[in-house]
Amino acid sequence: MSTFESLPVELIADILGELDLTSLVLVAYLSRRLKDIASDPSLNPWRRPILRALRAPTSVDNEAEYEPVLRQLSVRQIVPRHNWVEILSLGKPEYLLFEMTLPNLKETEWEECFRRRFLPGWVKWKTTSWKAAFLKILHRTWHRSHSSCTADEGWTKYILLNRNGSANLLEASSRSYGPMAVFHEIKLQNNLAHLPTHVRLVVEFRDVRIIALGVLSKPRSSFSVNQNARAFLHPPGVTKGEDEGASSSARSISEGSDESFAPPAADPGLPGRGPATPFMLRDAYRPLIHPLPSSCHANYPLYTSGGEDKRWMGNGEMEENGRQWVGPMLITAQLVGPQTKQQPADIFLPLQDLDLIAGPGRNQYASLTWEDLTAVAPWLELTNMINGAGLGH
Repeated sequence: MSTFESLPVELIADILGELDLTSLVLVAYLSRRLKDIASDPSLNPWRRPILRALRAPTSVDNEAEYEPVLRQLSVRQIVPRHNWVEILSLGKPEYLLFEMTLPNLKETEWEECFRRRFLPGWVKWKTTSWKAAFLKILHRTWHRSHSSCTADEGWTKYILLNRNGSANLLEASSRSYGPMAVFHEIKLQNNLAHLPTHVRLVVEFRDVRIIALGVLSKPRSSFSVNQNARAFLHPPGVTKGEDEGASSSARSISEGSDESFAPPAADPGLPGRGPATPFMLRDAYRPLIHPLPSSCHANYPLYTSGGEDKRWMGNGEMEENGRQWVGPMLITAQLVGPQTKQQPADIFLPLQDLDLIAGPGRNQYASLTWEDLTAVAPWLELTNMINGAGLGH
């Protein structure tokens, strides 16, 4: 022990960070020096064990299998307070609401938790303190993901990207809202009813994920091609192959980092400028922090390896089989519940298509606003942002 404690404090903290939470709690009380190192906010050996615990696999009934020591971690003074921003941003709603002992945090820390976990448009529900707003919205999202209740939000807003570069913010009754039915009516109005609907998962957050519905076809002319639909799914200059170096660099800014998301200063993939290098992409795009994506999209808007980031289904300007996005694209926010990512055994649908919206746990949606679209895709260049139907004249 004396030899171990004679090591530099940075090295000791790094070693402690490899322990699980239960072992780290025990080791932190073995001596005064270890306690001081574990309590130092600048060294913070707790961060990696906490993140590993939050990403623990789920049980058969999809309930969290977190380490038991996490439940009462807030009562231990040796754990720096800012670790709770990570826990409250990434923890399962039912665990935070009904099992965990919550800490006393500053109002600014509760605000940071709110902005990292929820969409920017949900700030409208804040009436008193940030703590009250966080717990209220957390309970609402948990309740709506487990039931068909629409009492809290009678109307669901969604965004329609038009092929002329404009976008409409529309709404439908939450009780009867279904993006497939809504988009079918849109296809009828645009003479696209004979073409199948394709669904793409854009980015997933802790309690909600953004999905897009559109039509893929081989158009006879460029008039019907929706350039904003392509740009929304594929940030300019970013591809699955070219940005892998940038993604590995971006992973050094891990979940919970204080680095903010910066929109591109220049379009790295414009014609005439040549292909974008990983270094250009790393400088142009920063991983999204407010809100904080799930681990499957941790490097968003860059590509996140692991198999769940499937935004790239083709090469260059084309999607699979050389098709392009034509007509309008509908963008909506789907609440993530216990069954949302479970594939029913009796339903066989193409991956990254109708299985995103068909089946149990996929029929609850939340409103998506202009603020949310700007946060998710700040590089989009809309010619007009229209509230309601029409052309905006």
